Formats: sequence, structure tokens, C-alpha cells
Amino acid sequence: MRIWIDLANSPHPLLFAPVARRLQSDGHHVLVTARDNAQTVELARERWPDATIIGGESPAGRKAKALAILARMRDLRRWAGEHRPDVALSHNSYAQIVAARSRRIPVVTAMDFEHQPSNHLAFRLANRVLLPEVMPQDLVRRQGAAATKVTTYPGLKEELYIGDFEPDERILEKLGLSPRPRTVAVLRTPPSRAVYHSFGNPMFEAALRRICAQPHTACVVLCRHAEQLDAIRKLGLDNCIVPDHAVDARSLVYAADAMVGAGGTMTREAALMGIPTWTAFAGRAPAVDTWLERQGRLSRLERADQLDVLEPRDADPVPPAQLRERSAVIEAVVLQAIADATSRRAAVARA
Repeated sequence: MRIWIDLANSPHPLLFAPVARRLQSDGHHVLVTARDNAQTVELARERWPDATIIGGESPAGRKAKALAILARMRDLRRWAGEHRPDVALSHNSYAQIVAARSRRIPVVTAMDFEHQPSNHLAFRLANRVLLPEVMPQDLVRRQGAAATKVTTYPGLKEELYIGDFEPDERILEKLGLSPRPRTVAVLRTPPSRAVYHSFGNPMFEAALRRICAQPHTACVVLCRHAEQLDAIRKLGLDNCIVPDHAVDARSLVYAADAMVGAGGTMTREAALMGIPTWTAFAGRAPAVDTWLERQGRLSRLERADQLDVLEPRDADPVPPAQLRERSAVIEAVVLQAIADATSRRAAVARA
């Protein structure tokens, strides 16, 4: 089979890398398209040098975003007509989903945020929808994820790939942190251009200032967009490093003493690794984050002074081998969803 994977955001290259390897080892041909958004292309090229780049970053404003998605959908539809994939796979890539369905290509999509408005489009058009078990099923039903097309999996999507790396012991040195500071904190900026994040996040800057004011503490800020990088550098904070390129984020978080995330994916990665983690996400909390909070792995940042005194972590992170144990379970669910979608198409064609 020819499986088309579309990467629309920075976490997607890491998310689909294990699935792509398994598909290729089973004799399938994997075709990859990627949107030039945040660090998506840089991370995609590391894994698929021949990935086709289609579309760019999201502009400001809902109307502009919609027009950008429509333009990318047209380009993806043209690409799909030329390459004729058997199935389309993404993490709610709306442009791919529309383009694929217009070509009568079966669609498998995954999602883990129940408050995303565009779920109403993606879930209704997809043939198979992959969701974590903790997502509220009554809500996703109202968004178009009928029980007949939904497949749930245990745990979180991050567990599919979180152990798919070997920690780089020189990651702090590569960022200029040699000798190692007493405490290292990693911060991830808000998803400021996302359609579900149409509000400011003053808590993030307040937290950043509090952390950088602490002696013997280094803060590494991983930005999503160029304007975030410029804005944080203009603050002129001490002890603050703002890389202008994609870094090995998993190794960095693995080496850190604390993680503060204003988004979702990296926050959950850190929590699953066993790193002390706070979420400063300004939107409605997703069920997956609430699940981590109940387990004591994630803390909600309600006041910046919660971070006034950061200490070195008191335990080692979860070993990569242990992190990898969960991957096979979720990978099997994804592969079965692909098989189900394509077998249904074959049955329709025979009929």
C-alpha cells in the first residue's frame, strides 16, 4: 500500500516516525508531505529527506487561516492526484482530510484535544478516528466522531514515540550550558497562532521572569514562531537561552530539572518522562492534561510565584526502555485503523 502521512505541526514528525518505520518494514510505501510551520519541516527532513513541502505558517485572523487552509487543501489535492495514495494519515490535518476525501482516499485521523473547533470537520469527514480513552466520548460524538468510526487507545499519543530516542548527554553543552547550572528549566511558548488559542497568556511571561531571576538557574525557551523568539530576546532577561533552530527537545527535557509548557505536547512529554512539570496553558484544559494531573505527574500553574524557588529534581527521569514499553500498544491501534480504512475501501470497490 501507499500510505500518505501529512505533517502539519511540529510534534507530528516525532509522532508518526515509529508508525512510518513499521509500515515500511512491513513492505508498504510511505509518502510524506509537510507544512512549513514552526519547526515541522526541519524535524521532517531529519527523518524523511524527500518529504514534499506544501503550505506555510498560519496567518493571523480566522478568515486568513481559513484561506490558507483552503489554498493548502487545493495543493494537497493536486499532489494526491499525482501520487495516488491508498490511505491518508494525520493528526487532524484539516487540509489533508478534505483533499483526500475529495479524491475518495480513505482517511485516518487522530486527535487528543476535545476543545478544538475544527474537530467538527475532521471527525465527520474521516473514515477512522483515533482517540485516547480519556477523551469524553459524549462530546466527540457531538463533533461527528460516531461510535462506528472511533477507535480508542490507552494512555496518551505521546507514549507512541516518547521513548523513540537515546538521550544526548551533551545537549546542555551544545546550548552553551557548560558547566551545568545547578538548575535547568525548559519553557515552551504558547500556540499563539492556533485557532483554539485566540487569547493572550500573561502567565507565561510572568513565569519566565520569575525563573530567570533565580541565581544558578538557566532557562531554555523553545519558541514556535519567529515573533515569539524576537519578543523574548527583547525582554533582555538574564540566564535565558532562546535557540533559533530546532533542538533535540526530548534530550533537553530529559536533562532538565523542570518544565513549564504553555501548550500541550511537550508538556505531556515532560510529565511522562518524570520531569517536574507545570502547565500554563491558557485555554480550557484537555482531558489528557486532567488525567495527568490526577496521577500527580502534572501541576497547573495558577500563580507565577509557584515557581519562585526551583530546585534540582530529586529523582532520575523514567528510563527510555521503560518509556518504549507503551509504544507497541498504541502503534498496533494505528496500524489496525489503517488496515480497517483500506479494507473498507476495497469492499466498496468490489461492490
